Amino acid sequence: MKYFRLSFLVTFFCLGMAYYWGTTHEMGGIAALTLAIILSIMEVSLSFDNAVVNATVLKEMSEKWQRLFLTVGILIAVFGMRLFFPIAIVAIATGLGLVDVAQMALNSPAEYARHLTDSHVSIAAFGGTFLLLVFLGFLFDEERELHWLGKPERILSKMGKMESISILVALIVLALANYLVPEEQRHTLLLSGLTGIILFVAVNSLDVFFENEEEGEAIVNTAKRSGVMGFIYLEILDASFSFDGVIGAFAITQDIVIIMLGLTIGAMFVRSLTVYLVKKGTLDEYVFLEHGAHYAIGVLAFIMLISIVHHVPEIVTGLTGVAFIVLSLYSSIKYKKKLVTA
Repeated sequence: MKYFRLSFLVTFFCLGMAYYWGTTHEMGGIAALTLAIILSIMEVSLSFDNAVVNATVLKEMSEKWQRLFLTVGILIAVFGMRLFFPIAIVAIATGLGLVDVAQMALNSPAEYARHLTDSHVSIAAFGGTFLLLVFLGFLFDEERELHWLGKPERILSKMGKMESISILVALIVLALANYLVPEEQRHTLLLSGLTGIILFVAVNSLDVFFENEEEGEAIVNTAKRSGVMGFIYLEILDASFSFDGVIGAFAITQDIVIIMLGLTIGAMFVRSLTVYLVKKGTLDEYVFLEHGAHYAIGVLAFIMLISIVHHVPEIVTGLTGVAFIVLSLYSSIKYKKKLVTA
């Protein structure tokens, strides 16, 4: 329970703020409180797989960086990705200043929501390609010894011997997506998708600064996930996950304050869950949990790209992620029993 203590404190504070905000506006305190709870549940359901993947990186980080992830990281996640970034997107799309867009979000939420929805192509293309590369990096990992889906996974992991296979597949998927969208959206889709690919490659290429001929590749891989690089990677990953939650929130309410409060609660619980998984060694005990999370990420990536052409209900996205986590947990328990009886 101690890992979730701060999350509960934040929850009580945010719910209190939501109730107060509702009483000062037309929606009312109870309605605002209810909406904030719904948004927090939606955020957790959409980001549960994110917590599992985050834990695989966080467990290799020092105590210092784990604390920063839970403190500074949550500030970036809440105020950066769930408040500032949507405002910045609308500002770029409309040519207005950040202050003007912030006032629009508070005073004309319907107009703000419309502008944010109009930017869905660029958001989905960027987030979709980045998450796709996270999934492909796991799928084509030739050093992975345990395979959840057996032979098909082993074959795919061997394909990881091909240099830049993940980038090649991501570019092919992006080209197909570009072919399916209307001509006036193709430039935006390509630019945003390529930005996602470039950012992924940049973050994963920073390991050259840690190369050491005497210590070899092991120290490079450790450094890649143990400090500032791991922290940056986690924040970008969280950003990619947050896009669909922010946009989906406007289907529930257009009040930007209630959205931020609700998503803050969800983001905080996801952070606490990540730390809990690390401290309790859950990933080592349930060995296929990481697999299920990555497959959920792969599905989410394709859903984001598909949503450019066809709307996909948020409940489908959330339930798909939960389904993969539950199935991988069940497989882990069976695998553990098999080892005991063997």
